[in-house]
Amino acid sequence: MVNGHMAGIDAGQYTQGGETPQIVADRPAGEALASLILAHGAGAPMDSPFMQEITARLVERGIAVFRFEFAYMAERRLTGRKRPPNPQAQLLEQWREVYGRVRQQAAGRLAIGGKSMGGRMASLLADELQADALVCLGYPFYAAGKPDKPRVAHLAGLRTPTLIVQGERDALGDRASVTGYALSPAIQLRWLAVADHDLKPLKRSGLTHEQHLDDAASAVAAFIVAKR
Repeated sequence: MVNGHMAGIDAGQYTQGGETPQIVADRPAGEALASLILAHGAGAPMDSPFMQEITARLVERGIAVFRFEFAYMAERRLTGRKRPPNPQAQLLEQWREVYGRVRQQAAGRLAIGGKSMGGRMASLLADELQADALVCLGYPFYAAGKPDKPRVAHLAGLRTPTLIVQGERDALGDRASVTGYALSPAIQLRWLAVADHDLKPLKRSGLTHEQHLDDAASAVAAFIVAKR
């Protein structure tokens, strides 16, 4: 386990093939108000700029953040070769393993979630794991260009208190499309004005990515702490 803020991750931290997920913990200076396991999206690692920046903001707000990489991404880090995500069953099993390990050492409230695919996988397990809360950043409600084929069936019956922070013009779930879905009353949606899948707003809006990341982090921290 690595403690403190992470400037980068050395490939040597990983077992060959990434079969046992390595966990990186970022903790606030004082006692943490709660903890969040945060998984990466399909195409970027756990130390991508987005993951680094949102983690730093959450830690500033008193949340301990635990990051890990799915096996396919850990292997990419070791070999430099891109490969697609593991099959869903494997991704879920890796999530279960990480949750069990973090639960043993994280005192107090423990939420799960992630960016895009990482959040979607967490949403499939939140009730099973009895997580205290679920947080999704840029949820992939449908595959790119396929709003007519939403992947939301399990969200209708979700029982875990959930916060989805979504850009209004997200190509994987824009506001007009998502408004028409039947979602569980346990789900809260936090819309960010004219933002895309990475929560970046249009430049002409006068808003900045930093502002949206601050807004997202504040909303997430308040949500996790409040859901007692």
